[in-house]
Amino acid sequence: MRVVFGPGALGSLREETDRLGLRRVLVLCTPGQRALADRATALLGERAVGVFAGARMHVPVATVAAAAEAARAAEADGCVAVGGGSTVGLAKALALRRGLAVVAVPTTYAGSEMTPIWGLTENARKQTGRDRAVLPRAVLYDPDLTLGLPVPVTVTSGLNAMAHAVEALYAPDGSPVVAAMAEQGVRDLAAALPVLTDRPGDPDARAAALQGAWLCGACLGSTTMGLHHKLCHVLGGLLDLPHAETHAVMLPYVAAFNLPSAPDARAALARALDADDPAQALARLADRLGAPRTLRELGVRHEDLSRVRDDVLAAPYANPRPVDRAELDALLERAWSGT
Repeated sequence: MRVVFGPGALGSLREETDRLGLRRVLVLCTPGQRALADRATALLGERAVGVFAGARMHVPVATVAAAAEAARAAEADGCVAVGGGSTVGLAKALALRRGLAVVAVPTTYAGSEMTPIWGLTENARKQTGRDRAVLPRAVLYDPDLTLGLPVPVTVTSGLNAMAHAVEALYAPDGSPVVAAMAEQGVRDLAAALPVLTDRPGDPDARAAALQGAWLCGACLGSTTMGLHHKLCHVLGGLLDLPHAETHAVMLPYVAAFNLPSAPDARAALARALDADDPAQALARLADRLGAPRTLRELGVRHEDLSRVRDDVLAAPYANPRPVDRAELDALLERAWSGT
């Protein structure tokens, strides 16, 4: 894909759609990003055929159906996804179902725009898959669009991105190149996020965080994810938990579980975080940033944990450490209670 990075990158939106030969473009966003979607529409001019402002977390199939009908009615040949992972996920679903070309304009650190991974939620179950057809044709990374990102969203979105890199470091299909990208992505975010909690409008820290998210997202798209992502997919689909917050909570606990079985990953994270114990460093970073630290804080009931465990064990992902029922129960208990 083509990546345009830098302050003011949004201004090249029309040029990028022209380069792709798009003539009828539907702009996608969540309800909260409507103002930015209107800016994108103005930049596209006569090529814009409407705004679908109904993107939702976890990409419910009903939302996809509504967006697909809007695209059909507008005779769209492409879409511009303005926002975070929810909006990019919806655009991917339209690419999969209607063959629309996607231009992504990320405003968070989710990293979904760099991956061929799609996800849909139906009947409280999140289904994921890989298809290169869903990769955006162009990605516009504009740090200026993240300057107003609220601190809580900045924090959880950034920790979510770091989780992609952590799992890429011990993935069975990793490589030295991906490992180098993952290490640098974690380093960028670990340095930028504390600055942004104190000075949310710091342009240099915003650019560094967006670079880190780009690298971490590319790692997610290049490797097979493990236990952390399986847990978060089940928690999100089954219990409708907020995506980034769930990743933020689970990251230190799963790292503590997996890293003793992945010495190379542990060493890379120790360098990136400048810490002898990377899992503890991730926990301390989450505390420093004021991120949620337990599943209980996200509204998970203790009686939900057994359902989560059973779903994870029913279709496990590849993982550096084997996971059995008792170990998974213990991990979920720690993540729920914060012990």
